[in-house]
Amino acid sequence: QVRLTESGGGLVQAGGSLRLSCAASGRYTMGWFRQAPGKERDFVATITWSGGRTDYADSVKGRFTISRDNAKNTVYLQMISLKPEDTAVYYCAARTGIIGNIRSGYEYWGQGTQVTVSS
Repeated sequence: QVRLTESGGGLVQAGGSLRLSCAASGRYTMGWFRQAPGKERDFVATITWSGGRTDYADSVKGRFTISRDNAKNTVYLQMISLKPEDTAVYYCAARTGIIGNIRSGYEYWGQGTQVTVSS
């Protein structure tokens, strides 16, 4: 069983930045998803265990960067130029398969961290 713990969420003004962290051990492909109130949980970004390949949702390309430090068992999501529409609960997820952007492909999930962007 993989335990995932997110941190780094909070309240920020539009145009600001936040960095989310996810503590996770093991050789997993990692992903970030987000869920706004009343909406589906959507893909944000994913990274392979080696960090050699990443993928992003179109809505965050150029603003968000996923990275990982395997020595620290931590995955990061650096978010800049935040917009009110980025407001959501952000979830860290892990999968044993190849890189992917489908929610059902991820086997393990964290509890989520709230990100609120004010206008």
